[in-house]
Amino acid sequence: MASIPSDLASKCSLLVPKYEAVRGFSHVLCEPLEIEDFVVQSMPDASPIRWHLAHTTWFFETFILKRFARNYEPIDPMYEYLFNSYYNGIGEQFPRPKRGLLTRPTVAQVMTYRREVDNRMGQLLLEASPEESTQIAPLVELGLHHEQQHQELMLTDLKHALAQNPMYPAYGADAQQPDGEVTSQSWHEVDGGIVEIGHAGMDFAYDNESPRHEALIPTLEIAGRPVTNGEYLQFVQDGGYQRPELWLSLGWNTIQSEQWDSPLYWVRQKDAWQEFTLSGLRPLSESSPVTHVSFFEADAFARWQESRLPTEFEWEAASRRVAVEGNFVESRLFHPAPTQSTEGLRQMLGDVWEWTSSSYAPYPGFKPPEGAIGEYNGKFMCQQYVLRGGSCATSKSHVRKTYRNFFPPEARWQFTGIRLAR
Repeated sequence: MASIPSDLASKCSLLVPKYEAVRGFSHVLCEPLEIEDFVVQSMPDASPIRWHLAHTTWFFETFILKRFARNYEPIDPMYEYLFNSYYNGIGEQFPRPKRGLLTRPTVAQVMTYRREVDNRMGQLLLEASPEESTQIAPLVELGLHHEQQHQELMLTDLKHALAQNPMYPAYGADAQQPDGEVTSQSWHEVDGGIVEIGHAGMDFAYDNESPRHEALIPTLEIAGRPVTNGEYLQFVQDGGYQRPELWLSLGWNTIQSEQWDSPLYWVRQKDAWQEFTLSGLRPLSESSPVTHVSFFEADAFARWQESRLPTEFEWEAASRRVAVEGNFVESRLFHPAPTQSTEGLRQMLGDVWEWTSSSYAPYPGFKPPEGAIGEYNGKFMCQQYVLRGGSCATSKSHVRKTYRNFFPPEARWQFTGIRLAR
């Protein structure tokens, strides 16, 4: 992770408002939920909401309180096993696919766990010496961004769980689902040459965004906005899912075995397409960005359009023209929105994570931090593809143009979409 400003490094108390705001937003996201919503696990890749709330708390207890709080006694020794996600350096983990089988600790007990850890963290941050702060503050920053990642997962995991119900219940029925006219696609040239890639500066970044290095890109054109539902519908209607020449071999095998014929959450009813959203089942908005597509689907659509997906380096170079603004979780839409603009590069940040053609690999000279915290990113640099830009479920304060998200090519329960290049 990048170093943080010297004033924070010397005085952890300055982090207290941010700590309270980020931790509090997890509870804000839980306000529409019934108690039953906290405990369900709809697939191995998803986790119960209760587990997310406990795991993010476990992170602060494990990596900060146990190390820096004086005479610290764990709140419950079993929590180290139950809520450890994948840190082998910490110890054994409860099996991920079975997280939904746990009825204890209860939701109430997890909330008590959060309050107790928050109280102890608040005391530690206020009492830490300047010397201790230089070690504690970067870990607090990491823990808060880690919680923001899980806030996004809470929404996407809950959406997957609600979608299994034939009643199509809404998470937030009052969220507005904007519609609008489909804006024409535009293309924008990106100059080729040697470009600087990766994080620079003192602001927070994950370790996988460094070191900053040079990359060679060709001159190319990149689409002005993401692919829309209407454009993807044309691909579906043209038999895109029945044309093996458009698909990578593994992608073709995947759509055959999984029987995919449209994006996740598209529902065909009485000859009309509906889309399940966190606001319930809605008519498919042809002007909104298509979402919940896998890398395989994004790649096949690009071939159908006689285009391609950009590399992550091309995407990062193009993004330097745009501001960090868009439809993030703070808008409370919880769904990609259509762009109303026809000028320049639009929606590069927010709305949908955009698949790139780049395999998730270490940058030249990458070295993970020592100890268990080094397992955060580096050990996943295999069989994954990079996504850029953030989504409608991402916090604006969490995203950066150098942010490297990553998922396996078949994943599509996240808000993932498509931007073309050529």
